[in-house]
Formats: sequence, structure tokens, C-alpha cells
Amino acid sequence: MGEWSSRVIPIVRGLCLLYVTHKYLGTTVVTYGPSMLPTLGITGNVLLMERISTRTGKLRPGDVVFFRSPENPRRVVCKRLVGMEGDQVTYVVDPKNSDKCNTIVVPKGHVWVEGDNIYNTKDSRNFGAVPYGLVEGKAFWTLLPRRDFGSLAPKPK
Repeated sequence: MGEWSSRVIPIVRGLCLLYVTHKYLGTTVVTYGPSMLPTLGITGNVLLMERISTRTGKLRPGDVVFFRSPENPRRVVCKRLVGMEGDQVTYVVDPKNSDKCNTIVVPKGHVWVEGDNIYNTKDSRNFGAVPYGLVEGKAFWTLLPRRDFGSLAPKPK
């Protein structure tokens, strides 16, 4: 086992560490699209996402979160967390065509998410409250573009 194992074992250990870091601690994420304007750009932002807050229940309204799309589980979507279970959320039903509002109470085990660009987003107003189990993590730092480098602070209510 000599020389071969002395080269392979460090590589395997490094890959295991990389996997555990990605799966349980956090990762980098590239976002694109208009739904989070003006917070995030259309052409793409590179963000750091941490998974610890999700696992420990430390998410709060105002956080930018990533979750599996309830409509297409292959897609990971980025939106602003607006309400937690039990919260009362009032939202504009169709902002392009009317000012009609609706109020709901977020069901147990769910969260309410909305894009910052209310006129061009597909969010909880379209697909309803998102099961908490689909939430993958919280964005906390912008890496790119350089002009936005820094903390991605929660938006106050």
C-alpha cells in the first residue's frame, strides 16, 4: 500500500472535507434574473450561502434565502423571507393590474417568500407558502460584482 496510498488518502480526505463543508456549512451561489432587483442584479451575483441558520431555526423575516422550487425541485430559487409560520402576511395579489391585497397566516412548517422586484417575480404569491424543509440556506455575503462586495444585511420590515 505504500506510495499509492500516501498520495490518494490526502486527496480523499480533502474531497470529504469539501463535501461536508458544502452540504452542512455553506457554499457559493450564482444568482441571476430580475426578481430580486434592486438587491441583486439581473446578470448575476456571486453570494456566500450558509446552511447553519436553516438547521438551527435562526432564519428571520428580511433574510435572503435559497430554497428548492415547489414547482420544479431541480431549481434552487433566491427570494426574501417575508413571514415565518404563524405570521400574518399581507401582500398585493396582482401588482401589475390592481392594488388588491390579501392577508394570510403562514401555515405551520412553512415560510412566505417574495422577490424584491414585486412586478417581475414568481414567489409565494404564485405558489403559496414554501415548506421549511425546502429552504437550503441564507445568503450573507456578496462576493461579485465587486461594487456590491460585503455583507448582505436583512431588509427591515
